[in-house]
Amino acid sequence: MNYRNRLKDKQKIVVKIGTNLLTHEDGGLNMTRIEKLVRILADLKKKGKDIILVSSGAVGVGMEILGLDRKPEDLTRKQAMAAVGQAGLIRLYQKFFEAHHIHVAQILLTRDGLESGKRRINARNTFNALLEMGIMPIVNENDTVSTEEIEFGDNDTLSAAVAILVYADLLIILTNTDGVYTADPHTDESARKVSRVDDACSDLKDIDLNGKSRLGSGGMASKVAAAEMCREHNLDVIIADGSDPLTIRDILEGKERGTYFVSETTDAPKTR
Repeated sequence: MNYRNRLKDKQKIVVKIGTNLLTHEDGGLNMTRIEKLVRILADLKKKGKDIILVSSGAVGVGMEILGLDRKPEDLTRKQAMAAVGQAGLIRLYQKFFEAHHIHVAQILLTRDGLESGKRRINARNTFNALLEMGIMPIVNENDTVSTEEIEFGDNDTLSAAVAILVYADLLIILTNTDGVYTADPHTDESARKVSRVDDACSDLKDIDLNGKSRLGSGGMASKVAAAEMCREHNLDVIIADGSDPLTIRDILEGKERGTYFVSETTDAPKTR
């Protein structure tokens, strides 16, 4: 049996989308892609899937609202930009999801909020209550208050932490390449996609994962680290190209999309 067929049975799914997929090259919001992403997620939700969206983009939205063409360098201005952008981002998602009769809820997290036992349980209970009510949780790091001591650093790590917290069945990390390649596929024609990873330390040991995205804070290295973080908790991860959000549907139909990080023991109970 094709090992990807098991993806058809995934019920609770965390989807992470980065800033580069939400914006155009000039930094403006890619409304067409966002609307299509929402349509795909809404359709999955109506089919009975439990979906949580981890969305970057607050700083990018803030830049567009304020007419800036460059990301601020200092922390205070970056946090101010995030504060402006968070309101605009959630308003945008609210508009698109409500067109499908789905309400949204914004959840802003910092690392310390998931490390404290009581607060961790409260966060999990909130997620579960929202899903039971048919509401779409939209998660981002609380950039307006986070500092080095309490920040996740990037939304790849945040998405893994959320997936582990809620006992998800699958984490889908959407990026601008169709998974992990042996070299940069945008510049090297000989680059070959790695379809399956059972152990990143051995399977990806000869691959350079460095490099960051245009506006985002993470790169492929952070995505692979997030995938390995989940795999240790028996949670499958797909890193795939989100340029066309239909990729999400293809993944859940078992099609060969992205790089599949297969959990250590896929059928074992999840450990958190």
